[in-house]
Amino acid sequence: MYTLHNADSFEWLRSQAPHSFHGVLTDPPFGIVEFTPEELGKLRSGKGGVWRIPPKIGGSERAPLPRFTTLTPAEREHVRAYFRSFGEALMPVLVPGAHALVAGTPMLQYLVQDGMAQAGFEVRGAVMRLYRGFRGGDRPKLAEEEFPDVCVTPRGNYEPWMLFRKPIAERTVAANLRKWKTGALRRLTAECPFPDIIQSGKTPCLEEDIGEHPTLKPQHLLRILARALLPVGEGVVLEPFAGSGSTIAACEAIGYDSVGVELDAHYFQKLNASIERLSRLYPNFQGDRMALSPEDVSAAPKAKRVPAMQAEFF
Repeated sequence: MYTLHNADSFEWLRSQAPHSFHGVLTDPPFGIVEFTPEELGKLRSGKGGVWRIPPKIGGSERAPLPRFTTLTPAEREHVRAYFRSFGEALMPVLVPGAHALVAGTPMLQYLVQDGMAQAGFEVRGAVMRLYRGFRGGDRPKLAEEEFPDVCVTPRGNYEPWMLFRKPIAERTVAANLRKWKTGALRRLTAECPFPDIIQSGKTPCLEEDIGEHPTLKPQHLLRILARALLPVGEGVVLEPFAGSGSTIAACEAIGYDSVGVELDAHYFQKLNASIERLSRLYPNFQGDRMALSPEDVSAAPKAKRVPAMQAEFF
């Protein structure tokens, strides 16, 4: 079961009762200009704005990318302040020991972690999504032929999902688990702990056809992450930046209660339909194993469009 709210997450969080949620799974907007209503409107029209619209490669279109590499020092400090404010708004509504998994980018990870730590969260490392993306690896702009053996940044092959925990309130994790049902992560199986590396490739075209969003994450990844957040399988997962609804869909697919908050009216209007369709994909995949089986994939409907260039699995 899930509920949705068309609201500003910061204001909404401040209106919620204490100890309402047992975990957070989110891909936040980082408080930078790319995700303002004006810039999202330009992105949808495909004209103007600050989003970097990559060229076609081999006849395939690449997804738009935020310009994280062009942030000024002041904008980077704004990211740190943004996540301190986010953490301060989030802290009271979580039960003691609740974990938050926050998607990030390697270049800004340290700012997010510092901001959340300043808000009182414990930094518990990160879960790395391994996939071969299109970020980085470029030669110097306008000097590609002059420096053919040079790349300005490494080619991106991972995406960090930063892990935070609200401090436990009891003397031990076991005591916290008994009282609050939180403080730890759910194992994949009794014999297999939850790992900090997940191989998860590009979001399939099938899912992109359903969930219109520039940063849509795959159900394969989200179901694994969502499942881990409730160590005894009980509680409510919060997604304060619901976007396409993919996180809420992942919770629905594995039987978790969840709450989504989305400010953008365009995305909010499509949430219910997207959640219903995404959650029905791969009905036998509950996030308790590391890979989709061939049967899971073959049972899903075919994409309605020609696939873009696929990111490769390792």
